[in-house]
Amino acid sequence: MKNKNVLVTGANGMIGRQLVKLLKEKEANVTGTDLPTDLRYRDECKEVCQGQDIVFHLAGIKGNPQTAKEKPSRYFVPLLQFNTNMMEAAREANVEWYLYTSSVGVYRQDDILKEDDVWKTFPTENDTYPAWAKRMGELQAKAYEIEYGWNRCSIVRPANVYGPYDNFGEHSMVIPSLIKKAHENDVLKVWGDGTPIRDFIYSEDVARGMLHMVENKITEPVNLASGTGVTIKELAFIICEYFNVSLSFDESKPNGDMKRILSTERAESYGFKPQVSFEDGINRTIEWYLNR
Repeated sequence: MKNKNVLVTGANGMIGRQLVKLLKEKEANVTGTDLPTDLRYRDECKEVCQGQDIVFHLAGIKGNPQTAKEKPSRYFVPLLQFNTNMMEAAREANVEWYLYTSSVGVYRQDDILKEDDVWKTFPTENDTYPAWAKRMGELQAKAYEIEYGWNRCSIVRPANVYGPYDNFGEHSMVIPSLIKKAHENDVLKVWGDGTPIRDFIYSEDVARGMLHMVENKITEPVNLASGTGVTIKELAFIICEYFNVSLSFDESKPNGDMKRILSTERAESYGFKPQVSFEDGINRTIEWYLNR
């Protein structure tokens, strides 16, 4: 990466900030997209890709399953625009390498989510619209490979990502939502019964995995995950212990998908493993939130 011109879309996001830090440590010349750049427009994507050697496309729409059900176009339309425009602009600019950020949402619910199983199934009802937008980006890369011989794209599918700079406001995901509730209340009220299982990965580890796949020019989709499951109840207990608050469950609220654990076999075969433990990552995230 030394002296390479590297573009990171979504550079001010939770993963983007970690990736920019790692790239600068490797002495890359990093450019990050930010307002007023609007990736919904092809001309602006073409402009930011000019002169770049490598593009990491991380920009997306942050939200949760409830928002995805109630306001699906908020995800679906801009995600399609971002992804299509950026990959086309990068191809036209003849960049050396491109990273496309997909999602755990592309999978159907199963005991272990393996990369090659995606196209045998459909996404869950909780993720229909954002998941199909992400799937279309993966297909776009395949289409370019078939038609143009463009085999310069790494595709990563992160699990449930958390860490500093996460969204702790409206449309927040489970970890920032629970941290905020525990900080502001004497009782942490959790939706559902706490039994759903999730695969969580710290944002710095995701950035490290992205960089690893690009540096090694991996072209098949790769899960970036811990490979182990944590129940929402276990997560809530860790957060409650930190803030010294009590815990309750609202079983009238939905649980969401019951189990999502990603296979890490392919990532490990390419030499990548996460480094930050779950409890350490949660503590780091809470400390960042409290010090804001």
